[in-house]
Amino acid sequence: MSGPTPAAMASTDIDTGSLVEWMRDHVAGFEGPAAVTRLPGGQSNPTYRVEAASGRYAVRRKPFGPLLASAHAVDREYRLISGLHPTGFPVPAPFALCADDSVIGAMFYVMEFKTGRNFANGQLPGMAPEQRRAIYNEMIDQLAALHGIDPSAVGLGDYGKPGNYFGRQVDRWTRQYRASQTDDLAVVEKLIDYLSRTVPEQTRTSIIHGDYRIDNMIYAPDRPSVIAVIDWELSTLGDPLADFAYLAMQWTMPAGLGAGLAGVDLKTAGIPTLEEAVARYCRLTDRDGLPDLEWYFAYNLFRLMGIVQGIKKRIIDGNASSPDAAAAAARVVPLAEAAWAHALAAGAAD
Repeated sequence: MSGPTPAAMASTDIDTGSLVEWMRDHVAGFEGPAAVTRLPGGQSNPTYRVEAASGRYAVRRKPFGPLLASAHAVDREYRLISGLHPTGFPVPAPFALCADDSVIGAMFYVMEFKTGRNFANGQLPGMAPEQRRAIYNEMIDQLAALHGIDPSAVGLGDYGKPGNYFGRQVDRWTRQYRASQTDDLAVVEKLIDYLSRTVPEQTRTSIIHGDYRIDNMIYAPDRPSVIAVIDWELSTLGDPLADFAYLAMQWTMPAGLGAGLAGVDLKTAGIPTLEEAVARYCRLTDRDGLPDLEWYFAYNLFRLMGIVQGIKKRIIDGNASSPDAAAAAARVVPLAEAAWAHALAAGAAD
């Protein structure tokens, strides 16, 4: 998990005594006393920092209350980082998984707390051009490294279902959307119809993160090296283009909107262009090039819309896990409209 943040707050929503007692029995070397602080964000799986006599730890749990059947699978996250950590790929060390809801009210796991730099603004203000380029190149390099890991060699050969990843995902996010649907939106219906009819062929299968972006990286405090890739809730086996296309959307999103880079003078900033990012990724993964990304952009925004629709439903149900949830929920329609614009660019008929 990321380093300290000023918005962190003392935990009041879990039984910290029960958590600390469980960690004492199940986390090797753990020693109390301990203070538990909930970290900001974490709309999907709330995350906590545990500061104990034996060091710092991170805890991620499922949200409380009724949940969609396939969502918030922290046990899958734990399995994933347990498989990747021995390879040297930068993930926090996994310590223990608790499947007993009675301990703190939901399943959770404990991992290493990584202290470093987390960049929410993709423009990387205050840095020299060469620093920005190094940070971006490292992010691309780590993605290529992830896609080069043999899933079977790390015990993850059955981590995803066989068949076309994007076909499965369009079906999945359609079901997720239907399960949390609160409004009838014509643009969403057009998206569902178009995406389901035009799924591209899959030529490679790898471990994919599912939410690979700059603010899910923890960089070393003193160098442009990723020391942890975090938030693996959407990870699976699938088409590696899903990860790269999702990352590539950073270049299409407006500057000033999180990691967005559209409108930025990339050459002056020192940030690689999208064409340079594609070339670097292709060189590292032995590809001749990538297909047109517009369909993938439409899919990724559709999926993101499904996620925020789930947040909207949890607000209605009273168990949204972030004070920023309402703002996220308001993005459902804009995301659907942006997805449809990319679908039109990919060849959809309006």
